[in-house]
Amino acid sequence: MRRSAWGVALALVGSGLFLAPARAAAPPPPPALDASYDNSSTADLDGAGNHLPAAALAAAGWLPGRAPTVHGARLAWPPLRPPGSPDNVRAAGQTVRAEGHGGALAFLVTSTGGGTAGGRGSVTYADGTHSPFALAAPDWRTGPLATRALALPYLGTPSGPVAERPRLYVVTVPLARGREVVSVRLPRAPRLHVFALAVRPAPADWTGTWAAAPSALAAVGPWTDRTLRLVVHTSAGGPRVRLRFDNAFAPVPVRIGTATVAVRSAGAAPRSAPVPLSFDGAPGIAVPAGAQAVSDPLPFAVPADTDLLVSFHLPGTVTSLPWHGLAVQRSYLSGPGDHTADADGTAYPATIGTWPLLTGVDVGGGPGAVVVLGDSITDGDRSTVGANRRWPDALAARLRRQDALPRYGVLNAGIASNRVAADRYPGDGIARVGGGVAAPHRLDRDVLAQTAVRTLVVFEGVNDLRDGTAAAEVAAGLREIAGRARAHGLRVLGATLPPCGGSALCTPAVEAERAALNAWIRTTGAFHAVLDLDRALRDPAAPERMLTAYDSGDHLHPGDAGYAALAEAVDLRLL
Repeated sequence: MRRSAWGVALALVGSGLFLAPARAAAPPPPPALDASYDNSSTADLDGAGNHLPAAALAAAGWLPGRAPTVHGARLAWPPLRPPGSPDNVRAAGQTVRAEGHGGALAFLVTSTGGGTAGGRGSVTYADGTHSPFALAAPDWRTGPLATRALALPYLGTPSGPVAERPRLYVVTVPLARGREVVSVRLPRAPRLHVFALAVRPAPADWTGTWAAAPSALAAVGPWTDRTLRLVVHTSAGGPRVRLRFDNAFAPVPVRIGTATVAVRSAGAAPRSAPVPLSFDGAPGIAVPAGAQAVSDPLPFAVPADTDLLVSFHLPGTVTSLPWHGLAVQRSYLSGPGDHTADADGTAYPATIGTWPLLTGVDVGGGPGAVVVLGDSITDGDRSTVGANRRWPDALAARLRRQDALPRYGVLNAGIASNRVAADRYPGDGIARVGGGVAAPHRLDRDVLAQTAVRTLVVFEGVNDLRDGTAAAEVAAGLREIAGRARAHGLRVLGATLPPCGGSALCTPAVEAERAALNAWIRTTGAFHAVLDLDRALRDPAAPERMLTAYDSGDHLHPGDAGYAALAEAVDLRLL
């Protein structure tokens, strides 16, 4: 009779010998994604010979072997291989290797065959647990431009180039925080093409102190060999700094030659000599189309409640840049040359009222950040230029004045004219209107990918109502935002909309929709808590109008006093 492994072991023990029981060999780790590639996007992505032109990818800065950062995740573009080699996998339930800790898993994807393609997959963690996810991508030829990561200028076909805009998308799904990812099982959806995946890190040793959401791609200059010196105001302080630049919406890379940071004295003059930044150890970087760049950590004491000067040199000719269109702050443009290290402001004769390319400043340590997603009221329209009296600034000031709660960073993700249910900017081309893509479409970039974000305040919808959108449609968009943010582990606060009676487009019909939307916000349960900012600004004697003392004069936007009142109405314990 055959003995079991343990029976053999016992016999050997009785004879004075011992052999450990035989154990099954550990299963081999799953292959990396690129080992599963079975399709070539540059030869025949859709089975009909249509493809992504390799020359157009290279012109956009998406070069083989590079790892563009999109939505905070570094996504390794397929390595350098002979032309026409496989560079993506058609999702068919494959299990592939993934590694790291973080708050989200990012996929570089697109789909073929018309319409959206996707399905359900799962993540496996080192402790043996799993979490399911849903992954879908729009069609590469007809999908929305507002949410694409990259759009190429033409499509490759068997008969030659065609003037279409093939798209790639970055889609993120939430992860169980604190667990180590070891593998991912892709959905069974053969029309879904996966090029790359990566864990988006959730840095515990950084806090966002300033942010600006890209509102559009705008024509500039042209600027050749110029230096921008942007003025930004910190909410939280820390002993280290890093900067984030975003080439969102752009069709071509932008080259940053050098960059520095300094504490501002006055105008374009720093308090002391600007300190150079680096990017992966180099003094500058080429930021691919649609991608981001984050500077290396720099030991630099950043005070809270202080203006910084962020200077960066653009050595080439630049005709368009993504920007935040309403800065409510004067920044500076130099004459020709690299003036990033200048210890005075004499080389900066021109001023600008926008924030091009720069989207974030992080400081070392700290308790994390609160993000306010909104429109022109959050953007600070009609507040005093250069005084930092937007209501998120006033909220940050309240946090700094108290000791009972952590002094969170406060990040302003407001965009003037932004909407919930519609894109004001289509997401492609030079902007005619700079109101940004719809709030749900920009949620990942402007909120979920922010550094150490813990709380989201959603304060948006009045522009939709003034444009004739029904309250129910706006509520559906707000519910989507809240649900996605909660799935990513954020605390979500909904804010009621203040009155706008007396302003253009705020008709009695709009007032009725505003009342309906506010009633929904107060009672929905979609949010963890509600900030009643309507109550904070309205005139008790005429609730459809803003209190005169808070009105900037246009009956839609508060003035400085009104913005302060919004911040005072926030129960800080809810953050």
